[in-house]
Amino acid sequence: MWVEQLATYDGPDDEGDDRSDDQGRVRLLRALERLTCAADGLKADLAADLDASVRRADQARGIPTARQGLGVAHEIALARRESPHRGRRHLGLARILRQEMPCTRRAFRAGQITEWKATIVARETACLSLADRREVDRRLAGDPARLAHLENLSERRLEATARGLAAELDAAACVLRRRIAESQRRVTLRPAPDTMARLSAELPVALGVAIYKSLSDAADSARAAGDPRARGQVMADTLGDRVLGTTAAVPVMIELVVSDEVLLGTREDSAHLTDHGTIPAELAREIAARAGAAGLARLRRLYRSPHTGQLVALDSRGRHFHGGLARFIRLRDQTCRTPWCDAPIRHLDHPEPVTADGPTSYDNGQGLCEACNYAKEAAGWRVRSVPGPVHTVEIHTPGGQVHRSQAPPLPGHVPKPAA
Repeated sequence: MWVEQLATYDGPDDEGDDRSDDQGRVRLLRALERLTCAADGLKADLAADLDASVRRADQARGIPTARQGLGVAHEIALARRESPHRGRRHLGLARILRQEMPCTRRAFRAGQITEWKATIVARETACLSLADRREVDRRLAGDPARLAHLENLSERRLEATARGLAAELDAAACVLRRRIAESQRRVTLRPAPDTMARLSAELPVALGVAIYKSLSDAADSARAAGDPRARGQVMADTLGDRVLGTTAAVPVMIELVVSDEVLLGTREDSAHLTDHGTIPAELAREIAARAGAAGLARLRRLYRSPHTGQLVALDSRGRHFHGGLARFIRLRDQTCRTPWCDAPIRHLDHPEPVTADGPTSYDNGQGLCEACNYAKEAAGWRVRSVPGPVHTVEIHTPGGQVHRSQAPPLPGHVPKPAA
């Protein structure tokens, strides 16, 4: 019945408050949610099948085991229009469900749990042996009663339940996992909306809680003393004060792709700040003025062609990208050039390989993250530069996909419409 509803549903007949079929709408929403989960489960199975097929073909060609299946996750990511990181995560889950967690896989294919719930179960049992992992799988989704309970658990409760079962079956493995996680503590930085930055830290829980409690106490004290800032503002400012010693001027190396008109205030186009992205002209001037006034920054300005929007090119006679040429390519591409991958650039690559007489040049250079650079070396991948006013790379995948990646527009350049 709901399939027919889906095919014919076109909203209420008028703009009034039509509540005549709200129960039907809710039922349809629930049915669509289950259908979406089932479709995601099928996509996971297809990913696992593709991976197995490519690995068999690689084995038949004599490719070393460690390199078999290289590039499959990237192929999946392109098909799903997502980043390679998400493609690898999707494929990893698909393999685990297929090989180690049959009950969770059946629940996923039936649309009874979301992809994220399946991921939680896989993640919280990653430290266990195969036998113990399958035992957790059975206890969570091994019969209709348990499956119904799993379906109704919130994500946080599911995480706690799976973690508790893992600790019950192998406490030592859970302790080892915690110690490994603590050894991988790190701090990361990502752009956030509205020209903000999201600074994140993965810390041992005691340290993380202590730091947050310290910032929270400082905010409470400041607010009690009449500080007009919001609690969150005080915590953020206190963090900056304690790390840098001051929030008045931040010591930075400013690398802006910007026009002189923007810096002089005669135009209000955007600028590009390395390691962050596009920022408004006003913010670019503010950062430059504030840091420059305190003697804490150097400014590197790079100019673009007013006709094509491309940076001035430099060529190299060597095999590797160095100096100004490397810097220009990084600033032109901004992030990894693989479609839907926003990872930082780690490698500078030749689309036309050096082994095929590809030059080390601005036109035959692209910025890639490490994973994407290695993936394109797998059997069946082909990449080439495409001539044109905007730097373009064409990617051919083993599965027959063809994608074009253009260098992102630079600040202040508005492409002219095609004639």
